[in-house]
Formats: sequence, C-alpha cells, structure tokens
Amino acid sequence: MDKLEKLIKMQRTLAIAIASLRYPTKTEERISFLCTAITHEAVELQRLTNWKWWKNPTVFNDEEAREELIDIWHFVLQATIELNMTADDIVEYYSKKNKINKKRKKMNY
Repeated sequence: MDKLEKLIKMQRTLAIAIASLRYPTKTEERISFLCTAITHEAVELQRLTNWKWWKNPTVFNDEEAREELIDIWHFVLQATIELNMTADDIVEYYSKKNKINKKRKKMNY
C-alpha cells in the first residue's frame, strides 16, 4: 500500500467513526458540503499569513499552518472517496492536469 492509499484508508475509517445523519445522502450534496469545508479551512490557513497589508505583521506559525493544511487534506481525501477515486486515479488526473498547466504556461495563458 502506498502512502496515498494509506491516507485514503485512514480517511475511510475516520468517516465511519464520525458518521452523522446530517451528512447528505446524495453525492452532489456531499461534494458541496466538502467544498464548503475546504474553503473554510483554506481561510483559516490564510488567516495565519500576513496578507493584510494594512496591519502590523505577526510571526508566521509553521506548525499551525501545517495543522490547517491537514484539515484541508481530510476534506480533499473525503471528496476523493465520495467520487470513488483511487490513488491511481489521483495520479492519472493530476498528471493530465499537470500537462495542461505546463502547456498553458508555454502559451502564456
């Protein structure tokens, strides 16, 4: 089992442990909930940065940033599960998109 497969397995186990009747039954609704969670966790990560140019900067806390990033990973992994993707699927789709992005860069997209 590779590392990504291990993370997906761990997320499946966590999802079973925290199962709730409030979690939607339709895939589209679950993906929407997960997108909202990812967005909010990304905002929590951003709040750790000094993006507010009008405020005095504070020391960036790498450890807190890592924790917020892992919160995002939890929801991304859950979306992966909801979309029935495997680690191989992730590598395949990532590789395709990576090629597109490289092509866009060459074309000054």
